[in-house]
Amino acid sequence: MSFSEIARLSVFLCLPQESVVTVSPLLVFAHADEAEAFAAQGVPHLITGVGKVNAAFALTRALLEDGPHPGRRVVVLGTAGALSDDAWLDTVYQVEAVVQHDFSLPSPTLRPGGAQLDVPTAIIATGDVFVQNDAQREALAALGASLVDMETYAYSAVCERLGVPLQVFKVPSDFADSATTQDEWDSVAVSKSEQLLAFAERYLPELFV
Repeated sequence: MSFSEIARLSVFLCLPQESVVTVSPLLVFAHADEAEAFAAQGVPHLITGVGKVNAAFALTRALLEDGPHPGRRVVVLGTAGALSDDAWLDTVYQVEAVVQHDFSLPSPTLRPGGAQLDVPTAIIATGDVFVQNDAQREALAALGASLVDMETYAYSAVCERLGVPLQVFKVPSDFADSATTQDEWDSVAVSKSEQLLAFAERYLPELFV
């Protein structure tokens, strides 16, 4: 699905015989299960697929197909593993910085350029692996990250290079430790989607206009 297919345009009069077109945010999820509550309400969104390659390709294609628009921005909602024992599984965090943990060459820390909301913040580590190992969890936490996922660094790199503001909001689904399983994620993803929907209705009402 292209950005042009899901962007909803609202036109309002600015001056006599003049108009300004504003573009609704592009709402992005990595996995369809994370978007289930939004899909049930008919909220337009993009599913990129899991992992950095899928995330980068799908988001880049969506943004380039539609072309530049004043005020355009990307909003990412999804789940993440918690690297800190202080992270709350019932809290949605706004990502303030992103590190890449599975690349051998130096990778800069990226900072999404969207507006900061009055919500808890977190640093997230991104890599193409589902983290479920105590030793790896500790190593990633040592990077200063409190969350881990498989897509945010890619989203951030694309938006930075294309000059598009980005906001990323993540809710922990598990503690990314040796007790975590893929089946566990599958079982909680839908309930996390409901949690993300409630958050968006409160803090991101523009997604529903």
